[in-house]
Amino acid sequence: MVSRRALKAVLIDLSGTLHIEDAAVPGAQEALARLRQAPVTVKFVTNTTKECKRTLFERLRRLNFDLQEQEIFTSLTAARNLLEQRAVRPLLLVEESALEDFTGLETSDPNAVVIGLAPDHFNYQTLNKAFRLILDGAPLIAIHKARYYKRKDGLALGPGPFVTGLEYATDTQATVVGKPEKAFFLEALRDLNCSPEEAVMIGDDARDDVGGAQNAGMASFLICNCKYRPGDDGKINPPPHLTCDSFPEAVNHILENLLGSK
Repeated sequence: MVSRRALKAVLIDLSGTLHIEDAAVPGAQEALARLRQAPVTVKFVTNTTKECKRTLFERLRRLNFDLQEQEIFTSLTAARNLLEQRAVRPLLLVEESALEDFTGLETSDPNAVVIGLAPDHFNYQTLNKAFRLILDGAPLIAIHKARYYKRKDGLALGPGPFVTGLEYATDTQATVVGKPEKAFFLEALRDLNCSPEEAVMIGDDARDDVGGAQNAGMASFLICNCKYRPGDDGKINPPPHLTCDSFPEAVNHILENLLGSK
């Protein structure tokens, strides 16, 4: 468990924790500003695949969040890194707005399948193309496997059910690169000169944010605002270090109990 003396970094989820689409969570900008006054490094970690990192950064700046583009670590970045390491040509099942993060990769005659949140591509024809590629030996790479996410009009299916359907149909196992994978969290910490035991994760997904970070050795705070369903905190073991109603409440706890300041 992180101690007051050891805390060096705070990793923060974005969608559902700081904002929901084009609306900021009430008080989130002010809470982030207060956290930045403390002697800790802040980094933003997200499974968002609906848009490239540049567009996401611009959205957050329009909402008056104090952050820099290089402080954002996305599962799209992790996916691109893996594709380059494996030197494969992906069939990219991602939204058009996310394609910028894959610029320069060869995608003709694909020999790998990459799936993010892509409602426009989750149709029979496209999924069947992916199915046939996987049967022919193409690896299945899931940017993440979230079951659902929060939109302004309510909860919506994430990419997880579609990835799982392809796994079932092809009798194969996807390589997952985003949260809750341990490697994702360790990569996010790598340039912070910080061990997992010296970091805290704040997020609204019990499995992907909290469970994943704790599996990597970090303490985690679960935000129970929009995505949370009763009993979510009981689905992971150990349970969250702290369950909060909002991001500002989590920041207050860090400042008052882990850093001894307000």
